Amino acid sequence: MKVGLQQSVRLAQELRINPRLYQAMDLLYMPLLDLQQHLKQELVNNPFLELVEPTDDPGDDAAEREEAKEDENEVDWEDILLDGFETGGRREEYEEREYYEPVAVATRDLYDHLRDQLSLLRLETRQIVVAEEIIGNIDDDGFLTCSLEAVLESLNSWLASDEAKTSGFDGEAPYTLDEVEEVLRIIQGLDPAGIGARDLRECLLLQLADRAMTDGIVYEIVDKHFEQLVNHRWAEISKELGVTPQAVQGAADEIAKLDPKPGLQYAAAEGNYIIADLVVEKVDGDYMVFHNDTALPRLRLSRSYREVARDKAKFRGESKEFISNKLNNANWMLQAIEQRRQTMLKVMNFIVDRQRDFFEEGIEHLRPLTLREVAEVINMHESTVSRVTNQKYVQTPRGVFPLKFFFSSGLSTDSGEDVSARGIKARIEKLVAEEEPKKPLTDQAIVDMLKREGVNIARRTVAKYRDQLGILSARMRKRV
Repeated sequence: MKVGLQQSVRLAQELRINPRLYQAMDLLYMPLLDLQQHLKQELVNNPFLELVEPTDDPGDDAAEREEAKEDENEVDWEDILLDGFETGGRREEYEEREYYEPVAVATRDLYDHLRDQLSLLRLETRQIVVAEEIIGNIDDDGFLTCSLEAVLESLNSWLASDEAKTSGFDGEAPYTLDEVEEVLRIIQGLDPAGIGARDLRECLLLQLADRAMTDGIVYEIVDKHFEQLVNHRWAEISKELGVTPQAVQGAADEIAKLDPKPGLQYAAAEGNYIIADLVVEKVDGDYMVFHNDTALPRLRLSRSYREVARDKAKFRGESKEFISNKLNNANWMLQAIEQRRQTMLKVMNFIVDRQRDFFEEGIEHLRPLTLREVAEVINMHESTVSRVTNQKYVQTPRGVFPLKFFFSSGLSTDSGEDVSARGIKARIEKLVAEEEPKKPLTDQAIVDMLKREGVNIARRTVAKYRDQLGILSARMRKRV
């Protein structure tokens, strides 16, 4: 075998994405609030962009576009500059919409609530340190997330540190497990009832004790028959306690009224605000799609820099390169924004046409739809449609939905038309809600009922949809 260097000529084609295309894809992907911030930043970075003021005369741009036709041999960036292209903001066909910026406000969480109560108690300094350590390990649900041994180890490690010595704890005896348990009992007596529990069983027992319900069948079931309670084994519990299954069921109903996550009453609310990118309204019997972008900065090419562009003496060296780059970037930004608007309208208009039954009659009439179907109809790539629908929301007469909501797989029917999987889930949920409590519908019974309605579905698919909806099995739903 001979080893050596060789040269050869090969002709090949490569697809390369330029930075501007990346920018256009990013704009398409951005939700409304992200786009708003991005455009504000572009206004700061690019002097060729300016805001369109409400008092500006739209006829000024038309006059300036006429002046741009003096020389067809001018460079591209100057032709673009004098074109007067503008985009964004409200169009004449859209009505004025009020917009309110959601503002997050400071809130007090569970930790603050517990500390406020501790400050009202007469605790020793050593106890306060233990209490701080314990409530620092209580999660938003109200449960202690670590063992008391771990709390004890952390406390004694702190006692041995320099920080403890400078805080006046020099020479203090190590903490004991009994001290930690005593402080935990104090915290478990705070509001809300059930706080500081190490598991669900202890949480329920604490709430029953707070309601003075320690003497009775309800407390005994939670204390000694918790596993059977979780699995709805009413017959076993009734036999062991010597009561009727109906009495056990009644006790279980009382237990169900307790709060399994008491800490959430004081958990800090998340500031998850949704501002719809699109609006669907019914006008004279037809559903119309509008952009909800009145809060976006309305941009255009700067008029002052048009005057700069007319001075050819300044187009030399670095000045020419700067003006050319900023101008081309500004023009590309405006075109990308307009392209984003048009693409979103195309996608949403097709969704409205396809899902008209949903807008008229509800979720059970939602039809199956895929990204590929939309892409083929509007003549775009599937990935483009995916970017349009990602993290975008639409306000409709039936509520606010993510655009992804309208896409789901389908099941066949006897009539030959497919029905959306999301619509089937809604139908299953309705059937379970209307069932007789003493004779709940089994998965097979739901299959039979759907087949009578013309929907072909397997039992395992019903079981999967039921689990996704958080619906218990028929045995667990049965009332005695």
